[in-house]
Amino acid sequence: MNQPPPIVLCFSATDPSGGAGLQADLLTLASMGCHPLSVVTAVTIQDTAGIEDIMALDSEWVADQARCVLEDMAVHAFKIGVMGSIENIAAIAEVVSDYPDIPLILDPVLSSGRGDELATEEMVDAMKSLLISQTTLVTPNSIEARYLAQEEHEEDLGLARCAERILDMGAEYVLVTGTHENTPQVINTLYGGSGILRTDSWNRLPHSYHGSGCTLASAIAAAVAMGLDIMTAVEKAQEYTWNTLDSGFRPGMGQHIPDRFFWAREDA
Repeated sequence: MNQPPPIVLCFSATDPSGGAGLQADLLTLASMGCHPLSVVTAVTIQDTAGIEDIMALDSEWVADQARCVLEDMAVHAFKIGVMGSIENIAAIAEVVSDYPDIPLILDPVLSSGRGDELATEEMVDAMKSLLISQTTLVTPNSIEARYLAQEEHEEDLGLARCAERILDMGAEYVLVTGTHENTPQVINTLYGGSGILRTDSWNRLPHSYHGSGCTLASAIAAAVAMGLDIMTAVEKAQEYTWNTLDSGFRPGMGQHIPDRFFWAREDA
């Protein structure tokens, strides 16, 4: 009997455009050689331009989806994206707490590329108190890092200080991405308990992309599931993600979508 590929369980909301969310996770994980499992946390109405509405699933359904597959298959990594509600955050935190040895990659998606809100202040508080302490790696962009770390009425913090505060919440590692910073190149920095572990600079591409953060976090989860250490997984995932963006396409009237199977069309 053939050995199964590494298995990654994703918790996220659906995206009917196929650009972000659960669909982005599944495409990325499959492209990188993993078998993805999917737990739907919410259903969205959206296209490549933005999100029109979101409906969170009942938290018992979220937990039951996860427990059903976890009792059937051995999972090598968790990846978490949009959770949809405080109740879902609590349910997911409870499920993953039963599997402390499985690496957990958290993409703290707070809004869409257009700025549509995907997490209320109360949901962010729940994420910080229930989930980040169980996380192997958190992958905020610079806006999300500041939102997670800054206190009310506090002046803008440097990103290194934001990462330090997220680490203080219990995360093992933090990868802060610099797409939203006003820099000639996109600079992504990985932080751990000893400070900066690696810094990578990437050529800034001319378009905006729907699902780039989902792609990066899922690619890291795939690399970790394959047995790579965090430093190497972050390096390989960034390279993969940049190539998906460089090969991205614009199928609609909104943002470009990363081409997660760029390598298949290159071979063709």
